Amino acid sequence: MGGKKPEDIWDRNLALELVRVTEAAALAASRWIGRGKKNEADGAAVEAMRKAFDTVAIDGTVVIGEGEMDEAPMLYIGEKVGMGGPAMDIAVDPLEGTSITAKGAPNSIATVALAEHGNFLHAPDIYMDKIAVGGGLPEGVVSLDASVAENLRNLARAKKCDVSDLMVCMLERERHAEIIAKCREAGARIVLIGDGDVAGVIAVSQPDTGIDIYLGSGGAPEGVLSAAALRCIGGQMQGRLLFEDEGQIERARSMGITDPHRIYNTADMAKGDVMFAATGVTTGPMLRGVHRTGRNAVTHSIVMRSKSGTVRYVEAHHNFATKTWSPD
Repeated sequence: MGGKKPEDIWDRNLALELVRVTEAAALAASRWIGRGKKNEADGAAVEAMRKAFDTVAIDGTVVIGEGEMDEAPMLYIGEKVGMGGPAMDIAVDPLEGTSITAKGAPNSIATVALAEHGNFLHAPDIYMDKIAVGGGLPEGVVSLDASVAENLRNLARAKKCDVSDLMVCMLERERHAEIIAKCREAGARIVLIGDGDVAGVIAVSQPDTGIDIYLGSGGAPEGVLSAAALRCIGGQMQGRLLFEDEGQIERARSMGITDPHRIYNTADMAKGDVMFAATGVTTGPMLRGVHRTGRNAVTHSIVMRSKSGTVRYVEAHHNFATKTWSPD
């Protein structure tokens, strides 16, 4: 085995198995691109991902998923997936960007992350305040406790550039009006995205995207997925849960969160050895979308492992002469 331990070989094979899972979800969702039906697109991705997990040699538990058992029929929090094997925790977003897909807009992805049991933050389905930058920067260069202007100045100094050279990415939401104003007042440029903040966070680690920093609030489950990706690809992220009422705080406490004001860093949200995979549904800066021609399709995916620091892009050609989708 060329000096490789059996568990190393298993890890590498498992990483590619995760790509097959995200490919299945992306292929299923792609049939709904531009049809104006986001729930149908999401449902197709969920069903395909769940079926694909049946071929993966793990004893998996969904800890970041589509909701509680009584709220979602598939891939709910606590659901068991896999055909048996080592105990693993799973974080999934079968279709990040349901509205994007329904509109035929850019940057929707199917994504999944995997870690050993207990290594993902069990984040409730609420908002999380987020800040993220790419790799190769001083630790703590940005902070949720610092002002927007201070973070931009510190980042520009670390990158040896002017604030006006920085590109900020955030979701286009009314709640971000103040952050947007402060970024522009400081002189930074902004890319506003309609959906898909996992892809937005990952973009800070990809030089070709031109994104220097991600700011703003989005879903806490998506925050955990983003942290998992940055653990593999490099970068810094902080997240702080945003509670609307005491009921949400109590719900978080039942999930093991004792300090509602805590700031979580990347390793707090995704510890240990982490794997991350994503497949493009519609084309974005990081991944090309599914391209269909008759009974054939081409998918473009990324798969990463924190253990090796390896990032692989996978282009797969699928023939559906006899199958709707294939995990092979």
